[in-house]
Amino acid sequence: MFSANTYSERRQKLIQSMDSGLLLLLGNNDSPMNYTDNIYPYRQDSNFLYFAGIDIPQFALIIDIEAGTSTLYGNDVSVEMVVWTGPQASVRDLADKAGIENTAPLAQLAGDLAKAKSGSRNIHFLPPYRFENKIRLSHMLGMDLSSINDQASLSFIKAVINLRGKKSEEEIVELDRACSITADMHVAAMKVCRPGIKESEVVAAVRYEALKHGGDVSYPVIGTIHGETLHNHHYHHTLEEGQLFLLDAGAETDTRYAGDMTRTFPVSKSFTTQQKEIYEIVLAAENRSIEMLRPGITYKEVHLEAARTITNGMQALGLMKGDVESSIAAGAHALFFPHGLGHMMGLDVHDMEDLGEDHVGYTDQLKRSTQFGLKSLRLGRELEEGFVLTVEPGIYFIPLLIDTWKKEGTCAEYLNFDKLDAYRSLGGIRIEEDYLITSNGSRLLGKALAKSIADVEAIRNS
Repeated sequence: MFSANTYSERRQKLIQSMDSGLLLLLGNNDSPMNYTDNIYPYRQDSNFLYFAGIDIPQFALIIDIEAGTSTLYGNDVSVEMVVWTGPQASVRDLADKAGIENTAPLAQLAGDLAKAKSGSRNIHFLPPYRFENKIRLSHMLGMDLSSINDQASLSFIKAVINLRGKKSEEEIVELDRACSITADMHVAAMKVCRPGIKESEVVAAVRYEALKHGGDVSYPVIGTIHGETLHNHHYHHTLEEGQLFLLDAGAETDTRYAGDMTRTFPVSKSFTTQQKEIYEIVLAAENRSIEMLRPGITYKEVHLEAARTITNGMQALGLMKGDVESSIAAGAHALFFPHGLGHMMGLDVHDMEDLGEDHVGYTDQLKRSTQFGLKSLRLGRELEEGFVLTVEPGIYFIPLLIDTWKKEGTCAEYLNFDKLDAYRSLGGIRIEEDYLITSNGSRLLGKALAKSIADVEAIRNS
């Protein structure tokens, strides 16, 4: 938790960006796995964390725009509950740590909202992503459950994105820490990986590194020999010589800031010639993308340059053909690069996307594409100083996608389908790092992590 002044300043900036009414922020509650007392690991709502800093269930916050004050709603822990939880800070103590003026019992929240509604005051809320919060809002505000998200406040959404998008110095310290722990997670995987073990054993080593620093992983680990499946969360395969292992994993610190990195390395001690050829294209795309990072450039432009680098590399191998610019305009590269170059990162690994991907990554002037591949670019907008984002190009050989495009003749003028059979079993290669946009460029967050073929092989052979 940061200082009380940090949270007070954030709320005041929020108040200044809004016109009138109440701003309602619901904290998350515990979510049962299979019965009430057996819960999933707790994760507080990131918007509540940003403005209140309290990482405990059963709380809510109202910010009164006209009065310029805030009220924290929650209950002190009873003596009976202390037996199970241990001593807990009082609601008043928590409010003081966050610089919040007023407190009230949680049961009073519904009545205060009803009073405000009867007085024709605007009640602004953000789109809930947990069903239990949708139900709470439906009951308290008298709204139809199915329309809750549609009635979320657009002005509130945009104000929060504007504030959270640019990271403060103290946030950057936490992000550096998250990314350094993330680098350690990947080194641990490179060291433990070997033929004959399960993917789950590598993932266990990765999670150990995250847990030992007092946090956890920032999203479910992708640790797989089937890197062609972009979000593969199955860890049951046995590793074999000649395969590639793709690890997409990040740390979440005890303050909930995220890291997000990907490395792809050989299960054997070294890459095969074919693997090296594809790896070098992905690395070139990532390095070229990083060179372009600066305020004022759109991330869509950076994404398309990564696509250009991949297309040139694949043409050099004889896997693609034709005019490069026409090929990119047709989306032919998306057969191998079907996702976006990256996304915003912060308190969420996909920062603020609960508020709407298009609100975070696009503007009223720049709209998201509908083309396969490009439509998966989460961040397209112009970059600004203080943004934190991921850079993660990749090349994948997805048999079903290849067969479908070949059968349908999709982009046939730009693809040499007859030469792709030799690559069908390669899987996928992705390289990902996290960057802060500075006043005149960018800088890597966290400690550097091996990514050249020589450096990766050196760790594999250590």
